[in-house]
Amino acid sequence: MQPEENRFESDPDELLTDDTALPVGWTVEPPDPDDPAQVERLTALWRGHQVTGRGWASATAGDVRIEIGRRGQRVRENVVIRDEAGRIVAWGMVHDRSIARMVFRPVIDRDADARLARTCSAVLVAWAQAQAVEVGTARGLKSQQIDTEAFADDELFQRLLARNGFTWVRTWWQMSRPVTADEAELVPDPADWSANGVRFRLLGRDDSGVPDPVDVHRVHDVLEEAFADHFNSTEETFDEFVFRLREDPGHRWDHWWLAELDDGTPAGALVGSRLPGDPPGSYVEYIGVLANARGRGVAKGLLHTVIADAARRGRDRVGLEVDADSPTGADGLYTSMGWQTRYCTESWHQEIAIAPQ
Repeated sequence: MQPEENRFESDPDELLTDDTALPVGWTVEPPDPDDPAQVERLTALWRGHQVTGRGWASATAGDVRIEIGRRGQRVRENVVIRDEAGRIVAWGMVHDRSIARMVFRPVIDRDADARLARTCSAVLVAWAQAQAVEVGTARGLKSQQIDTEAFADDELFQRLLARNGFTWVRTWWQMSRPVTADEAELVPDPADWSANGVRFRLLGRDDSGVPDPVDVHRVHDVLEEAFADHFNSTEETFDEFVFRLREDPGHRWDHWWLAELDDGTPAGALVGSRLPGDPPGSYVEYIGVLANARGRGVAKGLLHTVIADAARRGRDRVGLEVDADSPTGADGLYTSMGWQTRYCTESWHQEIAIAPQ
């Protein structure tokens, strides 16, 4: 399961003009995923960005390798900015996330002075804008969205985004819920149980652990339909969906659940993952319920399942993200079940027009 070939331009010199305003001797180039020193430096930059924005860091070298690694180059491009001494002071990543949505992550050394931070951010945005044109053109679009994220308390980074043409569009609550050992009994068996005419089960898998492809397609179809009218939902092909989720180091096939009605009709789905830590936690990547099953306790049943599963694995928490302006009232359900907001993030967008070919 592989997405289509890379739609980006891999040579930054083809996208950036000579008058980038960088100081003399500074360069823009792709990072080397095979260089441990570069991975270490990018990890430090990313962690510094997180500490400044929310007070603590979670990024690891493994996360960096996903972003810049060769496998991910089918859907991503990266550049770094080096100063005259060759030290990496900024990093930009773009991800061809789905139709009309390109994710952009700029990371700038938080020890850099304000003028250089502005210069680096402007160069990275110019590169991302050019990449948006490349992707939008390859997809045959009239416009391409650039979607980036800021921590809600990171006012300096927000000012850099606004200065470069981005607009705040949404706030997201990053929520977490403690898990206790006794909650292993919340459901009879997280692998397969039923209540109120709904069956909750893990994906079918063969003896080698390979999931049933029909079940995987069902999960994708359920989530595409369930999120069709949600904020900024864009079509993601099956291959793109599976490729992206399998990149996550926390991905586990035994963290994917289907909810089905008595006649076998899909009703909902939950895709989870493993959070690092000691002990580790579980994370709800996606939870969706179809209209034909709403009001039958499907969402609560799926959530009870992932909580019970986490408890049986000896985990101490389950995390998830929720739209602060969700029209479904999902936040009320999560709060009633013990989730609390740990921190907030924001989506900032910029729309890039694509010239007719």
